Amino acid sequence: MTITSSGIKIQKYSPNLGAIITGVDLSKEINEDQFKDIHKAFLDNQVLFFQNQNEIAPEIHLKLGKLFGELHVHPAAPSMPGYPEIFEIHAHKNSKVANGEFWHSDVSCDIEPPLGTMLQLHILPETGGDTMFSDMYSAYNELSNKYKSLLDGLIAIHESEHLYSGRYEDRGVNRDNIKTPVANHPLIRTHPITGKKAIYVNRTFTTGIEGMNKNESSSILEFLFEHCEHVNFQIRYRWNKNDMAFWDNRCTMHRAIWDYWPNERKGRRVTIKGDKPV
Repeated sequence: MTITSSGIKIQKYSPNLGAIITGVDLSKEINEDQFKDIHKAFLDNQVLFFQNQNEIAPEIHLKLGKLFGELHVHPAAPSMPGYPEIFEIHAHKNSKVANGEFWHSDVSCDIEPPLGTMLQLHILPETGGDTMFSDMYSAYNELSNKYKSLLDGLIAIHESEHLYSGRYEDRGVNRDNIKTPVANHPLIRTHPITGKKAIYVNRTFTTGIEGMNKNESSSILEFLFEHCEHVNFQIRYRWNKNDMAFWDNRCTMHRAIWDYWPNERKGRRVTIKGDKPV
């Protein structure tokens, strides 16, 4: 465990991915030293799990997110009343879908997809409802040099109409009032701060590769999907009430396990805007 000068405690969750953060109360505004320590831990570990937390008020949650950048508004999902930048995560006995039940990087279909996501859960099932994360730095590093050369310069197509159309109608969202963005991004992206390379495709949004026919792109994408979802790159997090997870969408994927139906799982998510992948 590392204890920073601001009193924040950082404990590795696994050798390559994730850290548990204690010693900071996110229900109150953090100071500059705490922000610097959290930001460094975020870049070093890709996903942070803040434990022993109180429920974070929406206004404080938004202020925390804004420390890392301008906030993102989801193109299709319902927002919390009065807070367009807060996406309410909610699944219960009447839900037809649960958010994030397939491997993905949040809204990778946007031209400038999100930098990171902060999710706090306030209602949990008695068992289940874990979230899995996968390390896209390690997934890239495990590729052979020959295969890295093949992927270098390839552009993937990320679409959303197949996912978002009608998805939130049971929560009062009319399909005519949503956006379904499409974007083209490099298969291999370079993190704008760490400079590390990561695979940037996912099973939820990535539908093809520019300049290739369906059979050609499918053979590459199916290999990458299975490769990126390999257990060697994964961690699985079991939530406690009021834990907050903060993950880097530029170098991780995640998947929420919907194994708790008909029980309820609910929380609030704030997402930070990113930049165009390069």
